[in-house]
Amino acid sequence: MNLESITLDEAGCFSPLFTDYIKGEEKLKPHYGPTPHIESFQKLILERNFPQKSRQILQEVLHRQYGGIEKTEKVKFNLDLITKDNTYTITTGHQLNLFTGALYFIYKIVTVINACKRLKEQYPDSNFIPIYWMASEDHDLEEISHFNLFGKKHQWETDQAGAVGHMNPQSIAEQFSDLPDRGKFFIDAYAAGNTLAGAVRSYVNILFGDQGLLVIDADDRELKHQFSEVILDDIFSNTANQLVEKAATDLNALGYKTQVFPREINFFYLDEGFRGRIIRDGDVYRVKKTELVFSPEELKKLIHESPEKFSPNVILRPLYQETILPNLAYIGGPAEIAYWLQLKEVFGHYKTPFPMLMPRNFALVISKTVMRKIEKTGLRMAQLFLPLDKLKKQFVAENTDKEIHLDHEISHVRAVFETIKEKAMEVDKSLGGLAGAEQAKTLKSLENIEKRIKKSEEQNQQVGIQQIESVKEKLFPHGHLQERHDNFLNFYVNDDNFLQELMDKFDPFNYSFHIFKEEEVREPAT
Repeated sequence: MNLESITLDEAGCFSPLFTDYIKGEEKLKPHYGPTPHIESFQKLILERNFPQKSRQILQEVLHRQYGGIEKTEKVKFNLDLITKDNTYTITTGHQLNLFTGALYFIYKIVTVINACKRLKEQYPDSNFIPIYWMASEDHDLEEISHFNLFGKKHQWETDQAGAVGHMNPQSIAEQFSDLPDRGKFFIDAYAAGNTLAGAVRSYVNILFGDQGLLVIDADDRELKHQFSEVILDDIFSNTANQLVEKAATDLNALGYKTQVFPREINFFYLDEGFRGRIIRDGDVYRVKKTELVFSPEELKKLIHESPEKFSPNVILRPLYQETILPNLAYIGGPAEIAYWLQLKEVFGHYKTPFPMLMPRNFALVISKTVMRKIEKTGLRMAQLFLPLDKLKKQFVAENTDKEIHLDHEISHVRAVFETIKEKAMEVDKSLGGLAGAEQAKTLKSLENIEKRIKKSEEQNQQVGIQQIESVKEKLFPHGHLQERHDNFLNFYVNDDNFLQELMDKFDPFNYSFHIFKEEEVREPAT
């Protein structure tokens, strides 16, 4: 595939908060740590001291979680590296979407793998391990239970509830057994798995184990035990709520729209079949939508004895991540980067290093068939990201030899009516309103005429317009970015080399929008 890039501003799909962060806007700097450049890692490496005991716990947990999986040599090697003081992780996180969900999950993983490769080249005395953090404790089944393949939405029907990582995935294998052969490893993983988290680890290992990617499920008693003091502080002192609210106020004052909203208590109570929010009710603590009630003493005892029953929400999950991993950077999408920018003071309060925030790679993949249509229309890559109506207007204007605008005439009419209004008001000031009303009616008529002219020219160029509509629907299905809609099997099924091409061509430190164009296979000249 050929690669072309456009700026994120040209793509026009991202919030000012996100694009200003990438540009290094001075007013945002109090809300993050190191800038997302490879040179910034030198300071991070020097300052990141991670306890040896925590490294050992992490290694033991991962060995246990990988117990039933055939590990590649690279995975084994990285598991052994974790306990070394010069080993660091680069992490991305994602929900357990069905069959990986939309393409951007794959882009996240490729970005984190490539970042570790580049860092090893830049800092050969250190080791860098790519980590995929499974959002196994998330309980929003609706968000993960579908995927879009070959133009059709596929939905997993299940009545299971609670943390999705705990759910049994075997009915997925039964419901989607007719997938293309290239996707059968998904079916095998779901069929053999006792939990959705285990099935996801299995197929992610098949896809990326040869790259040394480690998959972690932080829904673990030993890992959460290291976080118990934060659980206590949040439930009984509500520190994070105050700090995140202040950050939101500051960002709003700068003109940005904030992404997340803290609660007084930022933990759920987690048990089999449900995940309920913990709330304070007078002198006791309750779990919403249940009969569970705890006195402060009972809750403190439970935190010490069973920390696995406490699940952080979006506010404290990042802090938990940085507590249990020797992490240097988090790789995420625009919404993730935006909410991390609200959390820096939380990290400061708990004396935990704030990681570098790296945007993931963004991409659009264009097939040969669609590329031929684009070439016929003469569209530039950046134009593809325009709203359809605006794109059609541009296309018509750029491909006509006729004058379809009445700008000059409208300007002339405005000037004539201003003169008329002045003369009328010299005789009778009340006539100014009449002249103004007639001016508005005339200008409205001219605007309608201009619209009819443009519409007629659009009909004259109907073939090109239809090609544009076809291209937009293919590349931006239902008005969404391709990477946020299409499943990667749309491309992987017909291209064995798809993942490798991404890894070969994505630059983890190039924050632009990548456009992959399939090449035509040319017959050799005879």
